[in-house]
Amino acid sequence: MTELIDVLDENGIKTGRVATRDEVHREGLWHRVIIVAIVNDKNEILLQQRSHNKEKNPDMWDISAAGHISAGQDSLSAAAREINEEVSVDLGRHVDISDFRYMFCYRSMEEYSNGIIEKQFYDFFILRQPNLTLEKVKIQESEVQAVKLCTMSELRSLIENHELVERNAVYAALENYIFNI
Repeated sequence: MTELIDVLDENGIKTGRVATRDEVHREGLWHRVIIVAIVNDKNEILLQQRSHNKEKNPDMWDISAAGHISAGQDSLSAAAREINEEVSVDLGRHVDISDFRYMFCYRSMEEYSNGIIEKQFYDFFILRQPNLTLEKVKIQESEVQAVKLCTMSELRSLIENHELVERNAVYAALENYIFNI
């Protein structure tokens, strides 16, 4: 199934154009993605290790869930969808929109050696899941090869060792959130 994405202007406003994921990356069109950090009651962060088959950042550790917002979809719906697709954390019936804490949006441009041009607006959310354990996580093997829960100290070590997808603004906000709640 072809993934369709709303094309944005340089200010993050929808242009009315819808393009395929391939077109968006090939033409370097602005679009929106979500990033979700899932944090349990021990302030451990769920990380996923990206599949070795991924086009970008294969085998690297990454935040709990991240992905493109489909055409016509809002950020919160995309966040819930990506969590379900990538790490299949059962959010349960009692999870409410208010459980997602919107942190901020940032813009990023990057070109990869494989021809992918990323021009993205990232909407970053934190989701508290108090009783989250690894036993409650089921990965989508085409996207994710492993998961783990880590402390902020362990996250910093992954950053220093260049084992974590670069999202420095996200990690700084996450650390601030964890230490100031």
